[in-house]
Amino acid sequence: MNNKGCLHVLTGCTATGKTEWALRWAEANQAEIISCDSLLFYRCMDIGTAKPTRAELARVPHHLIDLCAVTERMDITDYVAQAQRAVADITARGRRVLVTGGSGFYLKAFFAPVADNVAVSPELRAEIDAQYREHGLPALVAELARLNPAGLGALDTANPRRVVRVLERCRASGKTLAELAAEFARTPGPFADWDVALVRLECEPAELARRIEARVEAMLRAGLIEEVERLLAAGLKQNPSAALAIGYRETIDFIEGRLPRTELAGVITQNTRGLVKKQRTWFRTQLPEHKVVAAGGSLPAELFAL
Repeated sequence: MNNKGCLHVLTGCTATGKTEWALRWAEANQAEIISCDSLLFYRCMDIGTAKPTRAELARVPHHLIDLCAVTERMDITDYVAQAQRAVADITARGRRVLVTGGSGFYLKAFFAPVADNVAVSPELRAEIDAQYREHGLPALVAELARLNPAGLGALDTANPRRVVRVLERCRASGKTLAELAAEFARTPGPFADWDVALVRLECEPAELARRIEARVEAMLRAGLIEEVERLLAAGLKQNPSAALAIGYRETIDFIEGRLPRTELAGVITQNTRGLVKKQRTWFRTQLPEHKVVAAGGSLPAELFAL
């Protein structure tokens, strides 16, 4: 047992029903919920993210939801700092902590180091953002290659977010990617002093496919198109991570004339199934040993018991 106690983490693929399971467990165990969903940070991104409703938020205190405007950038360093503050606050009041969500990189923060200690100034961040907007991803990759003559290792150079983050850190630290990786490997995780109990909800493929299809149709009926129109007016495209999220990118394609309305639901459903496939692979290869519970069953009284 680590000296700070236990964090409970409930994860699973999109549409497995994590929200209701989390609410019921938290209500029964005097817990508060910390979101581990990379899109719930953004205010007004409600329908397309399946954000808990006002009624659901009223049932249990939630943390790390609606933190910033859609034009603002939220990264893993920000998330970790806010999650640590939320954990300290919840436990100081004698309550349990339940982390729930399916965003792998943010989820990993509770089991392993995910961010280095390199401080990136707002000025440098703005400079690199401007360079990306003006010259595109190839210019950033070329600069990274110059700064790393020994190579870029396994870096996904087609992923703008990853390239931007690595370039920021190489320039801010004056170190190569290999040097930063070696230092990172020696870094303890942000919750290394806590025990972590992990449960993953699993849904039969046919049932999950049905849930995804129903969820997409419900989002469209609830006003997803109108939500995206409002977000576009508020500057959604200034934040590629948000604008390219499933449900949003397809709706933008429809609004801007690249996708017929009759195909919108089908394309969102197809892309959501692709996301689920990626999530399953990530859970299988990246998560530590954990308990798997059938999402279609009733909530076990001892959900986190081994």
